Amino acid sequence: ARILVSQGPGALQAHPRQHKATLSERSCAALLAGEGGPQTSTMTECFDCDNCKESLYGRKYIQMDNGPYCIPCYDAHFANTCDECKELIGHDCRELYYEDRHYHEHCFRCCRCDRSLADEPFTCQDEELLCNDCYCSEFSSKCIACEKTVMPGSRKLEYNGQTWHEHCFICSSCQQPIGSRSFIPDKKDYYCVPCYESKFAPRCTRCKKTLTKGGVTYRDEPWHKECFVCTGCKTPLAGQQFTSQDDNPYCIKCFGNLYAKKCSACTKPITGFGGGKYISFEDRNWHHNCFNCARCDTSLVGKGFIPDNDEILCPDCSNNL
Repeated sequence: ARILVSQGPGALQAHPRQHKATLSERSCAALLAGEGGPQTSTMTECFDCDNCKESLYGRKYIQMDNGPYCIPCYDAHFANTCDECKELIGHDCRELYYEDRHYHEHCFRCCRCDRSLADEPFTCQDEELLCNDCYCSEFSSKCIACEKTVMPGSRKLEYNGQTWHEHCFICSSCQQPIGSRSFIPDKKDYYCVPCYESKFAPRCTRCKKTLTKGGVTYRDEPWHKECFVCTGCKTPLAGQQFTSQDDNPYCIKCFGNLYAKKCSACTKPITGFGGGKYISFEDRNWHHNCFNCARCDTSLVGKGFIPDNDEILCPDCSNNL
């Protein structure tokens, strides 16, 4: 039979021990019978200690697989040494076992506060046994919000080298736990996305909704890319050349059709974009490359010319009229 020692927290294991028994001359038959009931045979051999060979009649002994042992012989040959006090753990002591180390029950204690760990959770740190309170106080991080220890195994959040209990990491605006949702830091405050957008994010000049990313700026005002469109044809203007009229943005085509001067030669709008030059004379305008003699098509840019009703002529063509 074995003496079972209760198993404490931290993978503490019971060390097998043998029951003690007392033998007297008149109880020999009962000992031989064992737990299964009396046997019919009677003891005829000497009942001695397997080590010292002394008689065990009337003495306490411990039964091992290879035979019975008196108490002194058992302690000398089979008892373990306590890892703490370095003394033998006798047959009549409660023995605790953890990772190939053996302890008296009263020696299995926290090395910081001396609390018994026999029935307590514990941690082994650098070969030292620590109760949970001492371990957390010395090695665990503390919540930046409540300044209390974040216990091992509890849910926590870490950001930028700081630690919070899950329930302590809350939005600075709505005061609700952020949990696993996205958040936006702002100096020493943290906001859930809806609160941040409501409180800080710019709003589109056209639709008045918040801009969370991207967008364009026109006249120092924010716009969604999809909201920044030509006032005339509604074509998106982001990444495109555009101009304005009365503070309204227009694409080049719409602006040319609606507001630009028209070339007297080709009748197309003169926008001035793309490095284009134009020439003006009285109330008429020409693209730089359209300012040519109406008869010989010679460019008149930088040369003298003679107006002839709606046409312009070079001096040679004018003299031949």
